[in-house]
Amino acid sequence: MTGANGVIGRPQLVLASASDRRVMLLTQAGLAPDLVAPADVDETPLTGEKPADLASRLADLKARRASQDHPGAFVIAADTVVACGRRCLPKAETLEQARACLERLSGRRHDVITGVAVIAPDGRMARRRVETRVTFKRLSLAEMQGYLASGEWRGKAGGYAIQGLAGAFIPDISGSYSAVVGLPLHEAAAMLEGLGFPPGRRWGRER
Repeated sequence: MTGANGVIGRPQLVLASASDRRVMLLTQAGLAPDLVAPADVDETPLTGEKPADLASRLADLKARRASQDHPGAFVIAADTVVACGRRCLPKAETLEQARACLERLSGRRHDVITGVAVIAPDGRMARRRVETRVTFKRLSLAEMQGYLASGEWRGKAGGYAIQGLAGAFIPDISGSYSAVVGLPLHEAAAMLEGLGFPPGRRWGRER
């Protein structure tokens, strides 16, 4: 097999995301992407769309978009949605959005839903959705103000990053920690393996 990068026997792995966290997670699992190619899609929820359906739909859409641009490659895409009940919290881009997210999450449990889609060079596709329940402590005014001042919330679903300062706000999770960071590693590795991604790539035994 000639991969998308022209190397015989070595298909390219393309990550359809601009997330540094997903690059870090894949690299941690021995699946460092050959190419990071964010897929530009409209992430606006459809009318009446449930958070879980939104996460799955966007992961699927991103994978398909990137696969069109990189035929012959394995493509992996993901989308993470933070939900309080049926309500999707935004990827906070302003201080006001971040404050509203923290106020809603403070002292409550919420769900983090990550959809994952993988497309093989021959067009076969695998999809998974991982849901994790996260508990937030009740935040004091000082904690909330300090976190907002850090700027760590910017661009994060729900206005926080569990792998950063906000980890101190979370006494309990039920499910996949890596999925809350941005990509469920167990499921992602299994999907790639199931579609024929060379296992030697993970363990450094390429030929």
